[in-house]
Amino acid sequence: MKLSLRSRLWRKLLHTFFKGQRLTIAENRARSAKMASFSNRIPKDIHTTRVDIDGIPAEWITPVSAQSENVVLHFHGGGYVVGGIASHLMMCIPMAQTVKIKILLPEYRLAPEHPFPAAVDDALRIYRWLLAQGYKAGNIIVCGDSAGGGLSLALVLSLIAAGQELPAAVVCMSPWTDLTMKGQSQITNAKSEAVLRTDVLREWASAYIGKENPMNPIISPVFADFHGFPPLLIQVGSDEILLDDARALAEKAKADGVDVTLKVWDGMWHVWQALGDLIPESRKAFNEIKGFVLTHTSLR
Repeated sequence: MKLSLRSRLWRKLLHTFFKGQRLTIAENRARSAKMASFSNRIPKDIHTTRVDIDGIPAEWITPVSAQSENVVLHFHGGGYVVGGIASHLMMCIPMAQTVKIKILLPEYRLAPEHPFPAAVDDALRIYRWLLAQGYKAGNIIVCGDSAGGGLSLALVLSLIAAGQELPAAVVCMSPWTDLTMKGQSQITNAKSEAVLRTDVLREWASAYIGKENPMNPIISPVFADFHGFPPLLIQVGSDEILLDDARALAEKAKADGVDVTLKVWDGMWHVWQALGDLIPESRKAFNEIKGFVLTHTSLR
């Protein structure tokens, strides 16, 4: 796949911006908030509504053409230490427009103030709240990018363990699935990666894990038993350091009998979808998600 001119330009800018210096968690949060303030224009065909879910802030992102009974529950990335509603509207708005399903974007608790299992507990609370609101499990798609992808997997694995109703399908964008950081792409893609640094990820993993075992499958889902898991779509860039996280996830889930679709996007970086309408590859990725949703779930 040939990268668009805009993607080539943005890749260079992102590499300079994100990998040129190492920031503290507080500095990363400040930078994320500043970036979000310049990018959150709400188009006319989208309605947004803030909601409180038992103390957890969340935002409904609803296309005017959306069917009311279907919902995507999206967990934002940010290494479990940064990110929120403001940082991910730029991605979730065009995703909602393309897939034509409303999105619920929550702000789960972040480490180090709230280490594991706070994020997983919040994810479970939010999913159960959706069921209590009358949404059927078969009409819910769980989705997440980066750490949010790992959280999406942890949520569904926790639901399986509890014997509860599962969502129709799961979508993971560049998921962080191995917090032991053993994937070889951490080394082989260190130079090609435009956004992430392994040393920073190690700091974030430590903040989230605390004294827990990083091989706990609810922390690092690559070590999980996926029997009974719903259909899974994984999107990942060929040039990112989490490439092996996605590959290992796909291999393990397939071995456990899951219907897995792994899409490796040539030349793309970690969560390129976050640039929304700034690059055409984002819309193409959202169309891929739309096709997966229509093919593998009850939303047909």
